[in-house]
Amino acid sequence: MIAIGQLDNARAAQAFIDYLRGIGIDCEPVSNEQGVMLVIHNAEQQAQAKAEFERFLAEPYADRYLKASWDSGDTKAQLDYGAAGLGLVQHFITQSGPLTLGVFAISLLLFALMNFGLLELVYTSLSFFGATQAIDLTQVWRVFTPSLLHFSLLHIMFNLLWWWYLGGKIELRLGAPKLLVLLLVAGTLPNILQYFISGPNFGGLSGVVYALVGYTWLMGKRRPQSGLQLPDSYMGFMMLWLVLGFTDLLGMPIANGAHLGGLLIGLTQAAFDSRKLKAS
Repeated sequence: MIAIGQLDNARAAQAFIDYLRGIGIDCEPVSNEQGVMLVIHNAEQQAQAKAEFERFLAEPYADRYLKASWDSGDTKAQLDYGAAGLGLVQHFITQSGPLTLGVFAISLLLFALMNFGLLELVYTSLSFFGATQAIDLTQVWRVFTPSLLHFSLLHIMFNLLWWWYLGGKIELRLGAPKLLVLLLVAGTLPNILQYFISGPNFGGLSGVVYALVGYTWLMGKRRPQSGLQLPDSYMGFMMLWLVLGFTDLLGMPIANGAHLGGLLIGLTQAAFDSRKLKAS
């Protein structure tokens, strides 16, 4: 047996095994305490298999691996997900970082407080400055904190799932400082824009989410070596949602200024970062 790599996620290992099978490389999983070791038996395929493994690590969410699971996957799983898999909670934690999880937890906490009797206290403390209220620099956090406030279950579920999915990828691959910059800039400037468009009554991570969408998509196009990638279909869905927000078809108030502002920030940052990587 020839080991070509180690993965801590059994489901990811199965997707990669299915992909290798599709290109003619027979690969088997060997469960161990660290997760799953991937082994092959044909020494002539070792170089190709290792190259494919490095490619998988760089872009594990690429469509080709998802498609392989459907096209080539056995009805009998080779791996015992209960024993070798991380489990839902462990997967949730390991596919993100402290900053991603921290913002996720704070947003959930604030949502719970707002729905269990402390709506007025939380909102008046963290919402944007009121229309008749002068900006108080001693409460400068209120330019950002509306991004952490959500007003419905659907609202917070939509935003936090995207935040975890994209924020976790950015934090793990490029580091927490990069994600922090995107969070603060896209969680502040679009809020100011939204205030001038519709006033102070808004909230949510949508502006940040759109920044992460734009950033991940463009980085995947220009610098796939970064390990970031967002399928065009996902980007298309978010663009459709953005356009629909400017109509009355959704039947709900939409912070269009924050969405558009966040998207432009993400695309601009990705354009800068990918150019800087090329220069280096």
